[in-house]
Amino acid sequence: MRSEMFSSILRELNGTSADIEASAVISTDGLMIASMLPAEMDEDRVGAMSAAILSLGDRSAAELSRGTLEQVLIKGDHGYILMTHASEEAVLTVIAKPKARLGLIFLDVKRAAEEIARQLRLRDIGGLV
Repeated sequence: MRSEMFSSILRELNGTSADIEASAVISTDGLMIASMLPAEMDEDRVGAMSAAILSLGDRSAAELSRGTLEQVLIKGDHGYILMTHASEEAVLTVIAKPKARLGLIFLDVKRAAEEIARQLRLRDIGGLV
């Protein structure tokens, strides 16, 4: 049920912009929670890389006195990879086209990350009752 809710959030996110090619919710230790990835992308590899990059970003932000890491943006010849903390236990990774309108994508990703965090809080509260 949890992965269905996250898959629904990812479907909605991917539908907000033709510039978004793929998205995934990944645990901070690199395990795939839910994904909307093309068949040629290896879920395990995407999860492991996202966790490693976020970990390095967290350390870099702390050691360079930049505060708490909010997101990591990678720009390549063939597009963008955007990783955003959705909670202390989950990361939202989005893959976008090279000509993507980043302002709109940042807004949509922020909303999706907030909804993922809300669902995780509801799960935690439900688990305590």
